[in-house]
Amino acid sequence: MSAEPKWRVVHYETEEGDCPIAEFLDGLTRKERAKVLAQIDLLEEKGPNLHRPYADLLRDRIHELRVRMSPSGYRVLYFFCHRTDIVLTHGFRKQTARVPKAQIDRAKRYRAEWIGRHHENA
Repeated sequence: MSAEPKWRVVHYETEEGDCPIAEFLDGLTRKERAKVLAQIDLLEEKGPNLHRPYADLLRDRIHELRVRMSPSGYRVLYFFCHRTDIVLTHGFRKQTARVPKAQIDRAKRYRAEWIGRHHENA
């Protein structure tokens, strides 16, 4: 019987060294940051076994971490890589019923760039 894989959360960084997820986290209040980080810890523990209401697959291998905060919520977009890594791309305040296409497209660009730079087949 094989053990479940251990997941590792990785922050996406651009080639220039910018880190959109860190910038998002830095812009939150202490209470908001604590809640988002708790959800990230849960994601790291459960990996792809974390489902709604905490996480969901959006499209094209991009997933969302769903963080409920009153009056709105936050989303952290991510993808899986190496069968062990969860790469967090960026986060934003959710203000519409659906995740905006532009946010998903941004995560897809980050994923493609990450894979190209790390020569991955994720």
